[in-house]
Amino acid sequence: MHGVYRYALGLLAAAAVATASDVEQLKKDNFEAYVKENDIVLAEFFAPWCGHCKALAPEYEEAATSLKEKNIKLVKVDCTEETELCQQYGVEGYPTLKVFRGLDNISPYKGQRKAAAITSYMIKQSLPSVSLLTKDTLEDFKKADKVVIVAYIDAADKASNETFSKIADKLRDNYPFGASNDAALAEAEGVTAPAIVLYKEFDEGKAVFTEKFDVEAIEKFTKTAATPLIGEVGPETYADYMAAGIPLAYIFAETPEERKELSDALKPIAEAQRGVINFATIDAKAFGGHAPNLNLKAEKFPAFAIQETVKNQKFPFDQEKEITHDVIKAFVDDFVAGKIEPSIKSEPIPETQEGPVTVVVAKNYNDIVLDDTKDVLIEFYAPWCGHCKSLAPKYEELAALYGKSEWKDKVVIAKVDATANDVPDEIQGFPTIKMYAAGAKSEPASYSGSRTIEDLIKFIAENGKYKASVTVAEEAEESAAPEAAAEPAAEEAEAAKEAEHDEL
Repeated sequence: MHGVYRYALGLLAAAAVATASDVEQLKKDNFEAYVKENDIVLAEFFAPWCGHCKALAPEYEEAATSLKEKNIKLVKVDCTEETELCQQYGVEGYPTLKVFRGLDNISPYKGQRKAAAITSYMIKQSLPSVSLLTKDTLEDFKKADKVVIVAYIDAADKASNETFSKIADKLRDNYPFGASNDAALAEAEGVTAPAIVLYKEFDEGKAVFTEKFDVEAIEKFTKTAATPLIGEVGPETYADYMAAGIPLAYIFAETPEERKELSDALKPIAEAQRGVINFATIDAKAFGGHAPNLNLKAEKFPAFAIQETVKNQKFPFDQEKEITHDVIKAFVDDFVAGKIEPSIKSEPIPETQEGPVTVVVAKNYNDIVLDDTKDVLIEFYAPWCGHCKSLAPKYEELAALYGKSEWKDKVVIAKVDATANDVPDEIQGFPTIKMYAAGAKSEPASYSGSRTIEDLIKFIAENGKYKASVTVAEEAEESAAPEAAAEPAAEEAEAAKEAEHDEL
């Protein structure tokens, strides 16, 4: 009998362990008190039905466990139960993640939704923007992340200290920053103050900045030195490469051995173009569906292409040719010199515009969207996108309302299939809706509200040059709750459709 009793207790204990969570679920009556009691809290506002929330859940749990010993708390709030609390903190989509340092210091979470990325981001957030280091703490600080930045500055050098603090405040979400006033420690690290050493787990291990302390110069040095000479494109790095502000050269290959072989061959080119073009390998078996987004043929690897990330232009290398150092060097040199025309994927221009929504393709994009005399609201969609299909009848009605109004020659409601047409915008999800106002085409406004006709009209009136507004029949609209995040973007379209490919 005692054996059965002990066995039952064992099962109960195992069940408790299996269901134990390091993520605490909060409600309106205890949320504020919890935030006040803890120095730093990451809160996820979610809905149980949200697919993106379900995908985040195990990553969030893993990160919470990793951060537990550092006393960094991860919590969650069910917005279907705590609607008032979620509205109080401006939650418009799921999941929404916010960093709380008390109730008066709240910032959006800007990292990736993977356990390692969440852990790294929150550790950076928990540190002061600049940690003061000594010979006893330096070595541990070097191991705080894959990249850490340390300034060696004389205590009396106020100008250099202030400049470094500005950089640290600006980039604290990306890297841990440390500083030392110990001249002997600087000498031991091979530098003389003022100097900056970027320590990293890859390439040569560290990079040194010894020029005059200038915010722009240090920021450029940091971004260049912190990027691997030939990195890897994947779910945790894709957004960083897109935000880097310089072109990205992709090396597609199906095996680790082939990716290493090509990396070794192209390494001198990457070295020569450091800071001008980022180079990265990409697993063609896992992410081969990304190739058509670069106007490469699917399933024909290895392959090489350059993406001009700012203008979203694609420059695919001829897949019939072998990838060697010499031919890629010539291709890259011609790209840098502006001798290669971008590859443009476009559907045919419609012979007639049928329906109230104007159909845009790559070949008429500039003529319609960038027409400086008109306010243009454009939806970037994907044929397979469920959210886009749900929006379609409302969007058609919106276009019909403006088409029958006094604004018919001033406001254009348009759409473009961003999976079949190259567009100059970097689209992060579907549907993406933007307003290109007359006279302000270089500064489009992105729509993030509920997908209702009334809210879209309000957006057009507030962001268009002509402040154009129309009236909706009362029965046409229903109240809309905040929507889940948009479905994967054009660069991830094939990954979303094809089961054998993971998402970038």
